[in-house]
Amino acid sequence: MLEWRERARLYKSLLDQRTQWVQRIHAELFHHGVPVPDADIRNDKTRAWLTDPGLGVSPAGRQRITVAYRMITAIEAEQLPLRRDLTRFGVRQPACRALAENHYGVGGLIAVMIWSELGDCQRFSRSRQVVRHAGLDVTVDQSDIRRAGGKLTRQGPQTLRWALYEAAKASSRRTAPDNAYYAKVKAAHNGKVAALSIARSLARRCYHTLRSLDPDLVYAMP
Repeated sequence: MLEWRERARLYKSLLDQRTQWVQRIHAELFHHGVPVPDADIRNDKTRAWLTDPGLGVSPAGRQRITVAYRMITAIEAEQLPLRRDLTRFGVRQPACRALAENHYGVGGLIAVMIWSELGDCQRFSRSRQVVRHAGLDVTVDQSDIRRAGGKLTRQGPQTLRWALYEAAKASSRRTAPDNAYYAKVKAAHNGKVAALSIARSLARRCYHTLRSLDPDLVYAMP
């Protein structure tokens, strides 16, 4: 399980690095007043346009964009095979399969991340502890005259928090079981708060799913 946890965290690190290079391209385009393309900046058509020698950016800016695309390509060469390995494992491992089958928005990849970070949930006595472990609980700074708005503690595993949030965003689909609740919270606040609310609920549900399984199934290696 520790081995797959390290693989899941490596995938998340590569994903973060790819995102950073994409953001660098956006920043460079903004600096030169070039309209940011609406299409995915990583698709072939957009890449060909942004790396064209006739693009209205400085030589240094063109070099930064070219290097950014090369780094994205290098990262994806490692990230995509790793994603396939994680997903393939997630659809075969019994506990991961139980998570994917019982919770909307959880696929093979997300299931491995949740399973590897939570493991045998017998060590948690309440589902609330899982929410705290994921760093999704809300802290409140309060005194006798002032109460500040709550913020996430973000003290748990980043990979687990990201996986729960990504799965929760699937509730924005009309076919999702929690879509009505998601839409209600989004109307009162925004989509991010709605997804975080679903993520906390999903953490509790995953806890009950894993806790109900035989430990031999939780730790089984297919």
